Amino acid sequence: MNRQTWDSAWPAPAKLNLFLHVVGRRDDGYHLLQTVFRFIDRADTLRFAPRNDGDIVLATPTPGVPAESDLTVRAARLLQAATGCRQGATIYLDKQLPMGGGLGGGSSDAATVLLALNHLWQTGLSRPQLEKLGLTLGADVPVFVHGRNTFAEGIGEAFTDVELPFESYLVLHPDAHVPTAAIFGAPELKRDTPAMHPRDWRHGTGHNDLETVACAKFPPVAAALAWLKTKAPHAMMTGSGACVFAGFATHSEAETAQAALPGGVSAWVADGLAEHPLAEIQ
Repeated sequence: MNRQTWDSAWPAPAKLNLFLHVVGRRDDGYHLLQTVFRFIDRADTLRFAPRNDGDIVLATPTPGVPAESDLTVRAARLLQAATGCRQGATIYLDKQLPMGGGLGGGSSDAATVLLALNHLWQTGLSRPQLEKLGLTLGADVPVFVHGRNTFAEGIGEAFTDVELPFESYLVLHPDAHVPTAAIFGAPELKRDTPAMHPRDWRHGTGHNDLETVACAKFPPVAAALAWLKTKAPHAMMTGSGACVFAGFATHSEAETAQAALPGGVSAWVADGLAEHPLAEIQ
């Protein structure tokens, strides 16, 4: 993977939260979380072209998102500012992950920009330095830079890596865009789940504290989760929604469940990854 060049395609994979507990809230309003992030083989793809004028240009803007506020552009400019780099880049983004789905797509895109341009521009920042930069862009960005399936704490910046068994996941994308702020800002959100030590977590345990609020505010999320639980009682929502998922021991079992879906429901099967595809990039 260290042979990646300007001609290469750079993946930005989705994540699932195998559980998500809100264990407190800081004085500044940030929520204290505990979760396990799992990367899956569903991804956006980025490509880059060098520029000599120092500009950062997004050639494939997302409808409704101004370039100045796009996380890919912000990530590239942040890396320039942090390193004094005078090189520029044109960014091409093939967007496959839904916005507002709880899969971390925008954060993953930003992390891949940091990893890719740090490599291509040869700016020389270490992965921990890139994680710190990423945290200024959003709480989920550091884990994608970190590159390992991990137990995360705090506001998403403290990691204890975990080994996870192989699973294939059936992911349903309800017809809803769930704004993260609407869930975390809800007065009824449970914010006092007892914290655990990372070594005490076991695969298959835990729940998503955000799920009840999202299901109440967005009926399509509730309906998708209710259906999926008929096939897999352990099904849950990822992140702040809208996507819901269930793990299966084999890819074929997940596909069998998918085949029973009612018509018109957006869904796919994705395998869990042992690590981020760019985990070894320097």
